[in-house]
Amino acid sequence: MSILLSVSISLLAGLLMTRIFKKIKLPSVTAYLIAGVLIGPYCIGGLGIEGLGFATHNSVEALSLISEVALGFIAFSIGNEFRLDDLKKTGKQAFVIGILQALGALLIVDLALLVVHFIIPDKLSIPQVITLGAIATATAPAATLMVVRQYKAKGPLTKLLLPIVALDDAVGLVAFAVSFGIAKTLVSGEVDLVSIIVNPIIEIACSLILGAVMGLVLTLLEKLFNSNTNRLNLTIGAVFLTASISMIEFSIGSVHIQFSSLLACMMLGTVFCNICPLSHDLMAAADKWTSPLFALFFVISGAELELGVFADIAIVVIGIVYIAFRCVGKYFGALFSAKLTKCSPAICKYLGITLFPQAGVALGMCATAMQLGDAGNLIRNITLFAVLIYELFGPVFTRMALTAAGEIEPMPDHVKQRRQTKLEQAKNK
Repeated sequence: MSILLSVSISLLAGLLMTRIFKKIKLPSVTAYLIAGVLIGPYCIGGLGIEGLGFATHNSVEALSLISEVALGFIAFSIGNEFRLDDLKKTGKQAFVIGILQALGALLIVDLALLVVHFIIPDKLSIPQVITLGAIATATAPAATLMVVRQYKAKGPLTKLLLPIVALDDAVGLVAFAVSFGIAKTLVSGEVDLVSIIVNPIIEIACSLILGAVMGLVLTLLEKLFNSNTNRLNLTIGAVFLTASISMIEFSIGSVHIQFSSLLACMMLGTVFCNICPLSHDLMAAADKWTSPLFALFFVISGAELELGVFADIAIVVIGIVYIAFRCVGKYFGALFSAKLTKCSPAICKYLGITLFPQAGVALGMCATAMQLGDAGNLIRNITLFAVLIYELFGPVFTRMALTAAGEIEPMPDHVKQRRQTKLEQAKNK
């Protein structure tokens, strides 16, 4: 009962908060995150009333399954952006920009934190600098996708943005594996080429193969059903199954076999949308089904945010440097690579701003960084601090950038008038 009550309170709190944020024209994603903070351990949850919010971080983690499933559907939806017809037009641009902007963020953050290391070497070590630089590559596809959906953004920037966000995670996984391997070598003095080179390649390859196989199986099974309802149920089941298989991990000798749920579900969506003739309708139906799931995901994400990191001044200072220079790296990395691939002026100017949000993948990376012992604690806290800031303000910047690029259009006057008329009629009744 306690879990069910927490889920219902989370969903209601998030939806009610969107009504407040709508008046000040802020994205629903930010409203959900704020709602999560309010019912989390540092606010209402701290009162200790069972079921009314989350009293501890352990109670938030009890709903981690919802987050895993939501990320699977988010990746599945992004896979829809990899249709071959679209990739023929923007595939090269997305590939080049996706790699260069991620590496740009890594380089700039590494250089900035290296300066901080020389100023306060007792607070920030070289292994920590290298690891944080790699974490800077990751973005948050969930927040970006929600903003695009809420405001029905359309245009060349939006078409290019979603594939880049997806590719960014693959680049980030490789960059993190290599950088973290170097960091572990500096700490332990032992060189491990398997973890630096082999494991990340295996993770990406296994994830893409799993997603491709599941996409093919899903398309074949869809032919057995005539009802769109049953086809939708089958599609949802395939995403659940892919996300669950992605949680499996094991080792063969020194080689570690694991999957990325984001990459696997993204590949599932990519294969499905390219070979299933009914994919347009089924993905549109799945998007409607997952709306409350995504709302829960962001409320839970808000409740997970660690506000205690503000107590350590050193973390705040290093965190501010990390946040600021990651934004610089993302913006100019996207700017230069967009110009290199001859994108339009609007894309060159605004694409980098839409890449500021950071969450799930970065948190996974900082969890891995805990293998560094005490050095990992600092990395974790700085990443949590950055995620808190990025998740609250990143969606706002994404909306502003898409609006400035002309890809979020204001509500037409006749629609406003129709809604106002309906409200007046409801009041009169």
